[in-house]
Parts: sequence; structure tokens; C-alpha cells
Amino acid sequence: MGEACFRGNIIQGDGIYKTADAGKTWTHVGLKDTQVISKIRVHPKNPDLVYAAALGHTYGPNDERGVFRSKDGGQTWEKVLFRDNKTGAIDLSMDPKNPDVLYASFWEAYRTPWSMESGGPGSGLFKTTDGGNTWSELTKNQGLPTGLWGKVGVSVSGADGNRVYALIENEAAGGLYVSDDAGATWKLVNDNRNVRQRAFYYTHVTADPVDKDTVYLLNVQFYKSTDGGKTLSAPIRVPHGDNHDLWIAPNDNKRMVQANDGGGNVSVNGAESWSGQAYATGQFYNVFTTKHTPYHVCGAQQDNSTACVGSESNPGAGEGSLPPVFYAVGGGESGYIAPDPADLNVFYAGSYGGYLSRLDRETGQQRAINIYPNNPMGWSSIDIEERFQWTFPIVFSPVDAKVLYASSQHLWKTTNGGQSWEKISPNLARSDPKTMQASGGPITKDQTGVETYAVIFTVAPSRQDVNTIWTGSDDGWVHVTRDGGKNWEKVTPPDLPEFARISLIEASPHQNGVAYLAANRYQQGDRQPYIYKTADFGKTWTKIVAGIPETDFARVIREDVTRKGLLYAGTETGVYVSFDDGAGWQSLRLNLPVTPVHGIVSEARDLVIGTHGRGFYVLDDIGVLRQATPQLTNDALHIFEPIDPLRGLDNNVTIDYYLNAQPETVTIEFLDAQGGVLRSFTGTPKDPEPQPGEGGGFFGFRPPRVGTAKGMNRFAWDMRFEGAPVFPGMIMWAAQPQRGPAAPPANYAVRVSANGQSETREFTVGLDPRLKADGITEEHLQEQFKLSIQVRDRVAAANNAVVQIRGIREQVAERLQKVPERRRAEIQRIADGLLKPLAAVEEEIYQVRNRSSQDPLNYPIRLNNKIAALMGVIESADNRPTDQTYAVFKELSAELDKQLGALNATVKTELPRLNAALRREKVEAVDPNAKPTPPAPQ
Repeated sequence: MGEACFRGNIIQGDGIYKTADAGKTWTHVGLKDTQVISKIRVHPKNPDLVYAAALGHTYGPNDERGVFRSKDGGQTWEKVLFRDNKTGAIDLSMDPKNPDVLYASFWEAYRTPWSMESGGPGSGLFKTTDGGNTWSELTKNQGLPTGLWGKVGVSVSGADGNRVYALIENEAAGGLYVSDDAGATWKLVNDNRNVRQRAFYYTHVTADPVDKDTVYLLNVQFYKSTDGGKTLSAPIRVPHGDNHDLWIAPNDNKRMVQANDGGGNVSVNGAESWSGQAYATGQFYNVFTTKHTPYHVCGAQQDNSTACVGSESNPGAGEGSLPPVFYAVGGGESGYIAPDPADLNVFYAGSYGGYLSRLDRETGQQRAINIYPNNPMGWSSIDIEERFQWTFPIVFSPVDAKVLYASSQHLWKTTNGGQSWEKISPNLARSDPKTMQASGGPITKDQTGVETYAVIFTVAPSRQDVNTIWTGSDDGWVHVTRDGGKNWEKVTPPDLPEFARISLIEASPHQNGVAYLAANRYQQGDRQPYIYKTADFGKTWTKIVAGIPETDFARVIREDVTRKGLLYAGTETGVYVSFDDGAGWQSLRLNLPVTPVHGIVSEARDLVIGTHGRGFYVLDDIGVLRQATPQLTNDALHIFEPIDPLRGLDNNVTIDYYLNAQPETVTIEFLDAQGGVLRSFTGTPKDPEPQPGEGGGFFGFRPPRVGTAKGMNRFAWDMRFEGAPVFPGMIMWAAQPQRGPAAPPANYAVRVSANGQSETREFTVGLDPRLKADGITEEHLQEQFKLSIQVRDRVAAANNAVVQIRGIREQVAERLQKVPERRRAEIQRIADGLLKPLAAVEEEIYQVRNRSSQDPLNYPIRLNNKIAALMGVIESADNRPTDQTYAVFKELSAELDKQLGALNATVKTELPRLNAALRREKVEAVDPNAKPTPPAPQ
């Protein structure tokens, strides 16, 4: 675990995990304090013999470094090779033909918030021939470079154990070295900078397991050599650049897995083609939402573009009512995004080097509006006029939509879309010269913008006062202005340790002068969370971290936009919630993987987070969090106030309820404004999981389940009235009669009964403002509902007719068995006078030949299906029905009336004759209203 290619934004691990069931479950097996495991090698014939190369702490001295060995499958570990507490093992290669032979490379390296050091006297190359019991150093062997070494990659050929490759960072003679005598002597075969540039981030070499002269070198691009490294192929095309790892199957060198900054990809043809990367590995630096309905979720993703996605997977009432949302908004891989609050088409976005763009999606014009367009790449912080961090802030004023802020070490403001910028602050960073020198070295420098230091790292304009603005710097200073930037006051919490990165300041949505800040010092070896609150413009601060583990450092804090004092914190491992303004915190991870949370947005209904490695997540309908109190756990039953749904936006209304004990039964009833029951659902602890219904064609049906668990439960009503009754084995095409009409805009209520208690909560179904803007009215949806109810009732009448006919048929067959055989033929003739006309009616109402879901393509659908299918037409959008729908409904309804008339006439005339004959034989009469026997459970 942990990232060994330690760029400026990396995730530390917590040791080694093991699976014995092919990845279904994992168990932690030690080396927790290494933080970075660079390589694991397993003996090919003994899975309990394992070696781990531990780089150790990135940000300070650490004794849990070097090469570790376990002989019992990870239960215990022994350190078999150690250099010093500043140097760790970065690569480990095992000879597959002689697993007692291993090569280990060591790297002396460390980072601070403002620097990256690669190389030192600890770097070197080692070998063991007895499975790690003893090691010999190869660093000074013949042919290897002299002087200071940096990062080293090593790989022994699976085809020939004497062939060893080493890729070495060295000032004078860095490059690819080859040994043909198992490391005794070496020769430099390639010093091409394409395979050793930015050495700390790359330096990866993999020998082919079958051909000793074939070797792969991974850097920005991916190279292959077939002559022992002397010449390189053209770069191998992979789905993404920046290449970091390669595994080749030992028995098939065509099968390989390759890792890069976009994810992982598989080849089965020797790197000629690759699988895609369609899984959630996006490393977002923050998260932002737009004013769209439904809102879009945006962020900048490491080594990729900016991205905005829809907050709902398929919003709207009908299939395809809105296309999938996914688009870039300018900027680049690392920056903030500021959606223009006044124009949904305009986005401001940043990237490293001070790049700032304004994109108008309507015109497609993306304009660079850099505050100081003097490219700083490769320069030290102290030499840069205006210092812009990798993720510099870009923030609109919540009070004045024309005002946009961005920051270097100064705060800047524009009111004309970036045509010009006004500096409204002095240098608000500490700017200690010792933190502003060249980053990188002593061999290779690295100055990309990640290391640009002594800048404003966070900007928080007040939500109430346009003149109040907060700033926090990456070197530990907090400032506030209350006059729009004319005067600034340094208000850093006095007990905040020096050089803490002020990761984010949150200006309270509810009260000016109240603010929260999240800071961290993990890049100085201090993993404590630092979260503070002020209620007096920074004059005093209170540290609020109780409940957050002392090693889980914080990156972001937000206050809920609805409930004052409801706080959310994003840390390196997840997300926390506080219900009491930070006095105490508890985990809100739920089903979220362990992942760094870099951004949080409190939306009107939801909580949105951006993670650095697992993409975006939305916690829907957080009304429970906003209403939760400690007292409610004492109640036998508590219903939370539902969020009012909107037709055109929501497909259901969510009902959350709390039970302090598991009940025998829970009943949920939905009521109209007069208190009449529209739908009723019941659940017991013994209820089985719901099974798919008998729906045909391209519709299915799954009845909802009512939760009965002690604690929190959630039920989603699809906002539909009762559907039409159905009968066993019914198959329909493009229709789902069990699904009733959609509830029109109106006042409703829900009543939950459990544990001897009943509670009711009211809610309103409203209308999506986008529909209103399009001329749709509540009267239109009332008209739609009225026709949908008529369709439902007509389908009910049709289906009930089929049920009645089948009930009569079943009874007739049963009664005829009781008639004396001498009279059976005569009674059968009388019965046929009833059954044959009824069969003709049934066949007109329902396609009786259907036996499977696709049969309607062979046997034409009948009246009940045709009428039921109108529901999909009527409710295909939130609007009034079309004129032609009324016409077809009238036509089909008249045809149904004809068949129902024939049914009633037949029953009225023929059934009395049959029943009279049955009574003469002392056999029970046929009941025209008796239901057929339900089929036995499958």
C-alpha cells in the first residue's frame, strides 16, 4: 500500500494486505508503519515465503524501511536488509528460476511541503543468493556509475538469471545498465533521457520473462527494446500516459498488465492492443456543483481533464428524457472550477502554472485569462513574480455574482470575466525564503507547480457580506478582510503549528464572522487533524477534532447549507459528520471505500464529495442528517420529514424512519390531502427478498420491500397510485399495468405504523421549475392523471373480465366431474353454450397464446395490452395527453365495452341455464364472481 512514485499529491498506505479467496476478502498482515510498500515478491513454489520492499515514510525518518521477509504468509515479518532511517527499498526483483536470488534497490529520498529530494549516499543496489539471509552490495561494482545515486529500478531476466537490468538516476552517467554475469560487472547501454527524465517519478524497468534481450522501460512514454536495451522502439501506445508498472505472465510474454496515471490496462497480444480503463479511479482535487436542475458535479482530475457529470444517472420521467452528462470545462488536471452562477454555459477553471480559462460551452470559445501570463515552469518559488499553486483557488462571491476571486500570494479580483484583474491584497503568505528555494535535486530538479510554495491556498468569501473575505496560505497564515480588501488582519489560530497548510476555509452559510478551517501537516510527518472554528471573525479559535482519529489528517470542512452547526469533514481516509458544531465527530463513511476526500459540497438535498482516487460520490436525500437528534433514539418510532419531490425531477419520495426495536409488522400508508389511503405496504422480518414479477416485453416489475430492522430504515414510494389487478401468467408488451398512474402535484402524507405507534408526515409533490419555464402547468398534469386513471380502470375491467371467465371455466370443469356420467354429455352441451362465447370474449381481451415474454411478437396483442400500453404514451413526459391519445383510448374503450357487454349478456342468459341443470343433478351452482384457484408457489 502507498504510492512509491511520490509526486506532490500522494496517498500513504498502512502496510500489507493478503487475500486467500482471489480478492473477495482481504486481511491486514502487518508492516503498518511502512506507509509505502514499493514491491512485493512471492516465492513461485511456496506462497508463504514473501518479500516486501518498504520505502517507508515519505516525509521524515523512519526505521520501518528496507527489505522484509515473511516465512509464514505474512503472520510475522523480519527485516532482512536495512540501510538507514532515511533510505528505503524502492525495487525488488526475484530470479524466477532460482528464487533464492533477489536484487534490491535502495533510494534515499524525502519530501517536504516545499521540496522534493531524490538521491543521497543511501541509494544503491544489493543482491542475495540465499533467500535474504545475507546480502552483498553491488553499488560499486565494475561498470556502475560513480558519485551520487538517486532512484534505481532493477529487473532480472526470467530467461537467463545472469542477465540483470538496472535503470539508475545519476548526474554524470545515469541510464540503463546491463549485467551478463549476475551483477558482478555492468555496462551502460542507453542514456536516452526519454527513459530517465523526471527520475523520481519513473525509473521503472521490466525484463521479459522469455527473451533475455527484450526489456521494457516505463516513463512518460512506454518503450520496448529487443536488443538488450541498446535501442528503443517507437513508444508503445497505451490508453494513458505516465507509465509506472508492468507485470508480464511468466509463462506467456504476450499477456501483460500495465499501469499508468489513467489506471490499469491488459494486453494479451504483447502490447499491440490494450483493454480500456472504464472504472472509477479519478483523482479529484476538489468538487464543485452547478446551478443546473438536476445539478452537475465537477472537478479537475489528476493527469486528466476537468470533468462535469450529472448528479442523477437518468433524470426525468421518460427513457432518455435527458442525455447523459459528461463534459470538460477547460482548465486542466489540477485546478479549481468556478461555474458562473449567472450563466450555466460559462465556466472558469485553472491548472498549474497559473493557467486560468473561461469557457463558454454555447460558443465553444475557451479563452486564457491568466492573471499573470508569465509561464513559471522549472523556476523556483523565490524567482517567480506571482506564485500560483498547483490547485490555486478560483471562487465566485456568493453575494455578487459578477465578482470572481483567484489567488497567487496575493488575492486578485475580476468583475469583467478576466479581461482585467485587480490585486486587492498584499502578500498574505508567510513567504519564508528557506521554503522558496529550488525543489528537487540533488540530482534531478522537479518544479512543476506542485512545489510552488508560499501562496494563498484557500479563499472563502462571506455568504452574507460582499466585503468579508477569508484567506489561508499553504505556509500557515490565515487572514480576513472586512472592507473588500483595503485592510487585512492576520487571524491565524495561535495553537496551530507553524507551516501548516490551510487546506480549506469555510465561511458559514448562516452567519457572517463564523468560519471553519481544515489544515494539515502530513508533509512534515505530522498526521494529526487540525480543524478550527471561529465565531468572531478570527479573534478567537476553537479546535474541534474530538472523534477524528489522531492520524487521519483533514483536508476539507463544510457546514450544511440548511442546518446550522451540522458539519462535514473530509480526511485522508473518508468523511465525518458533526451534529453539534464540531464538539464531536463520527464517521459518515457508510459504503464509501477508504479514500482521501478532497472536496465536499452541501447541496439543497444531497451531500457531494470528490475523492482522490475513487471519483465522485453523492449521498442522496440527507434530510435524516439535518433532522437527527440524540433524543429520537428513545422513540419506538420516528419518521423524518420527507423532502418534497418534484414531478419532472424525482421518480420517488424517500421515507426515512427509525425503530428502536424490531417490530412484528411495519405498515406504510400514503394518503391524499383528505386522509384517504392511496397505497399501503406492509413488511415483516420474515418477508423474503422481492422477486421479479411476470412483466413481459421490455418492462419488469419488482414490488418494494418494507424495512423492519432495528435502527434506520428507508422506503421509496414511486409516487404512483394503485395499479390495475393482474392475473397469474399474464404477459404484456410495452405495458406494466401493476404500475399505477403517477401522482399529480398536490399535498400528500405518509403514515408509518410499528411497535404500537403511528406517526404521520406531510409532503407536497411539486413541479420542476424547468417544466414551468417550458409552459407546463399543474393543470396539465392533473389532466394527464385523469386520463391515466381512466386507462388504469379500463385495464382493471379487462383483466377482471379475464379473471371472471377463468373462474367460471374452472368451476364448470369441477362441477362436470360431479355430474353422473349418463348426464354429463347433455350438461356439457349446455356448458358449451356458456364457455364458447366466454372463450371468444377472453381471446379478444387477452392474447391467451402467450407463454413467454417475446411471444407478443408472434401472437398479436389484444385489448387489455393495447389499453395498458397507452399509459406509457400518456406519461412519456410530464405534459397533458395528446389529442390522438384521447382518440385511440376512446376507440379501444368502445371495443372493450363491446366485449364486456358480450360477457355480461352471456353470463346473464347462459349461466342460469347451466346452473338450473346442475341443481337438477344436485350439483353446486357456478358462482360468476368466484376467483380461479391461484397457482401453487414455484
